[in-house]
Amino acid sequence: MDFFGELYLRSTLPFLSEAVTAREAEYLARAFADTPDTGFIADLGCGHGRHASRLNVSGPLAHRIIGLEKDALSLSMRRRGFPVVRGDLRALPFGEGTLSGAYAWYSTLFAFSDEEHVTILRELARVMKRGGLLVFHTVPFERLAASPRAAFRRTLPDGGVLEEESQFDASTGRDEARRTLTLKDGRVLSASYAIRYYPLAELAGLLESTGFSITWVHGGLEGEPLTQLSADLIVGAVLRDG
Repeated sequence: MDFFGELYLRSTLPFLSEAVTAREAEYLARAFADTPDTGFIADLGCGHGRHASRLNVSGPLAHRIIGLEKDALSLSMRRRGFPVVRGDLRALPFGEGTLSGAYAWYSTLFAFSDEEHVTILRELARVMKRGGLLVFHTVPFERLAASPRAAFRRTLPDGGVLEEESQFDASTGRDEARRTLTLKDGRVLSASYAIRYYPLAELAGLLESTGFSITWVHGGLEGEPLTQLSADLIVGAVLRDG
């Protein structure tokens, strides 16, 4: 089973409250408020559109959001109010220099191999305008390194049971996990997945090598600085000229 399909959608939706989504969308609206033109901003891995549907309706990004999603089930359940295309991060279905910016949440950019992460960032450099802004959210490397093992079991509001175990390897930066969702009707969805977490210096080097320069690093949605206690790592990077 592909992890980033029905399993991911059904196991994450119960935790994505409207309050959390509103705060994340407000952060993104502030981040892109000063982008110099009115071109499209891509929601990379938009899922069912919880950010895009808000941002495209009102505020500084109204009528500027376009979603990108690979999973057919997520697309079938997407919220109204924004255009979307089906596609892969590794081969973006946008023309050269057509996007004014892009954003990705919850480590969406880093669920592949190191080589594929380079490909994804090069693809973004191809489709974005010079000076365009890339914003992405992930988890600080140090937070995973401090607690490399994790496990939980939880009963969801619809009666399903969600279980997961994960192990972070600081030498490779990869968090390997297996998630199992037992639905109320007895059907079981289960798959393994891995996310790559980069130390900030290594992440900066990766961005620099693909044409981007970091302009800010935040440790939370209020724009607070990154510290050893931060649960979030949010990066803003600009595509350089030349």
